[in-house]
Amino acid sequence: MPRMIFVNLPVADLERSKAFYAAIGAVNNPAFTDDTAACMVVEEGAIHVMLLTHEKWASFTPKTIPDARTHAQVLLALSADSRADVDALVASATAAGGAADPTPTQEYGDFMYGRSFEDPDGHIWEVMWMDPAAIPAGEPAETAA
Repeated sequence: MPRMIFVNLPVADLERSKAFYAAIGAVNNPAFTDDTAACMVVEEGAIHVMLLTHEKWASFTPKTIPDARTHAQVLLALSADSRADVDALVASATAAGGAADPTPTQEYGDFMYGRSFEDPDGHIWEVMWMDPAAIPAGEPAETAA
């Protein structure tokens, strides 16, 4: 069985967060959703985002929840099929109440393009398109641009 990833995120308003993730294409899995948590499926069988109320989060770890608007702990990244898909996902996130491009746009010639968005709680998601066949041979992607 292929590995799956479950990204757990603390959220201040569960319903707002569910609506945001639905607006960018995630589908709610009601089998793992209640009034304290919601499972949003980004890619069936592969990527799931677990939205946890602060109270639910505290049942998993005693560590303080940092304010993701002022502190960064992780940068999450998703692949996209094209440059247009990168832009479309950022546009959907912005229309759903997120913030576009909290990190610099990544452009490396004709083989890599990326942008980012913040969800309503400030978690940063990068969206990247890459054509590995177009990377110049023998060079790291970042220096080839």
